[in-house]
Amino acid sequence: MANIEFGCLPTAIGGMPQTDPQAACTQVIRYLRDIPVWPQLPNRSYNENMYVQYSWGLPGLVVENERIYVDRTQAHKELEQFYTDFLSDDYNKYPIGAEYAAGLHTFLGWEHLSPWAVKGQITGPVTLGMMVTDENRKSIIYDDVLGDTIPKLLKLKAKWQEKVLGQLSKRTIIFVDEPYMSAFGSVGMMLSEETVVGLINDVFSSINGVKGIHCCGNTDWSILLKTNTDIINFDAYNYAQSLALYPAEVKKFLEKGGTIAWGIVPNNPETLAKETVASLKNRLEEAMAPFTREGIPFKQLVRQGLLTPSCQIASLETEEAAGQALELLAELSTDIRKRHL
Repeated sequence: MANIEFGCLPTAIGGMPQTDPQAACTQVIRYLRDIPVWPQLPNRSYNENMYVQYSWGLPGLVVENERIYVDRTQAHKELEQFYTDFLSDDYNKYPIGAEYAAGLHTFLGWEHLSPWAVKGQITGPVTLGMMVTDENRKSIIYDDVLGDTIPKLLKLKAKWQEKVLGQLSKRTIIFVDEPYMSAFGSVGMMLSEETVVGLINDVFSSINGVKGIHCCGNTDWSILLKTNTDIINFDAYNYAQSLALYPAEVKKFLEKGGTIAWGIVPNNPETLAKETVASLKNRLEEAMAPFTREGIPFKQLVRQGLLTPSCQIASLETEEAAGQALELLAELSTDIRKRHL
């Protein structure tokens, strides 16, 4: 466990509405000075879709007509080379290229950046394994051979990303984004708890710095709290009660030095327009209240907290709205820190 007291500093999930990487980076660096995040730009091209972005290098990968899948015949031809690269830890052969992440490469080239920490992200193994199918539209996570390539590829991507981000700050944070975990236990996702924890921990084993999990929906947090994560990031704006259902597990997680990243700024344009720093402060305190009632000191929640938007803010659609969300986030963080630290 990383055991870092972030003191409710602000950071973000990754996705932003801009198509211009310079504009996105400018906004990030303006509002998230302490813990900037490289911006993912899904509106820029299909290659920046979170499922495509980290898939380059997957054996048998086909991306065409805005569809991503694995061709089994081709995959079996490429598996031997992939495993050779993996076993020799040749992660430099599996970068996240500029055509897949313009925001990352612009961010890496930004001059005079020396943040306290820097954040990156990858799509989680559960989500990627469920979303990438074979040619018959069956999720490859259920295939013993093809499914095994998903966490291995993500480990290579995470190592490469951590290395390049480490050039900006010695303190790196890599989030594993698992939106598909909101479907856990449904007929659409037939994976056991042990499989989920094993897959995520497998990817975490390649990350030397701080590790986080982001899930923006309603999920069984007791499962994700069993992983080796340092940070749990949840949508505290819309689903505050989802984490409050597990007070004992959260208390244990905090006692080990874990961090809760409170996704408190909404990523819906209409909802965002109604919010102020004061209203979000009230909402954050309401989200923390169930834990203080369980004997977790409020000051501890602040010290071992981060603040984020509820999810990625590409859904805000305009640069102006994204700026408003990040400005509210930064001002809320300043307010909380002045009051309680």
